[in-house]
Amino acid sequence: MHSKIQKSVIVVVVLSLLFLSAAASTAYEVIQDYDFPVGILPKGVTQYDLDDSTGKFKAYMNGSCSFSLEGSYQLRYNSVISGYIYKDKLTSLSGVSVKVLFVWLNIVEVRRKGDNLEFSVGIASAAFSIDNFFVCPQCGCGLDCNTLDEGFKEDPLVSSI
Repeated sequence: MHSKIQKSVIVVVVLSLLFLSAAASTAYEVIQDYDFPVGILPKGVTQYDLDDSTGKFKAYMNGSCSFSLEGSYQLRYNSVISGYIYKDKLTSLSGVSVKVLFVWLNIVEVRRKGDNLEFSVGIASAAFSIDNFFVCPQCGCGLDCNTLDEGFKEDPLVSSI
């Protein structure tokens, strides 16, 4: 009898661990579930909150993050990024801004339209090929980071904590 109880407890513990590991997703995996590429978030997101019923989310990093992309766009992410996520659409965004000429503008919405992502700052928007977002940029250096080990390839789904 004692052996059956031990086996039952072991089965419950193993099933619980499997369920928890399957339920634990990264922010990068979640945005892919909504049809966005991982590269719309920089490396370094440490945790996130998501209300599945409303789409309201928050993503957390250890600090603010800024970098340039292709020398023409400067992006800045606050330590907390929030908004609402739906299939192919991020709305009411806060915590992400882009420098246009000499002014920082908040990116308030991102929509996926086929193979393009359209970024809106409210008064204007710009579309970019989704191919530009398959790799997560790094804080400080964007996509032009020199690593000590040139042969080392990072997994874009792994946080840089």
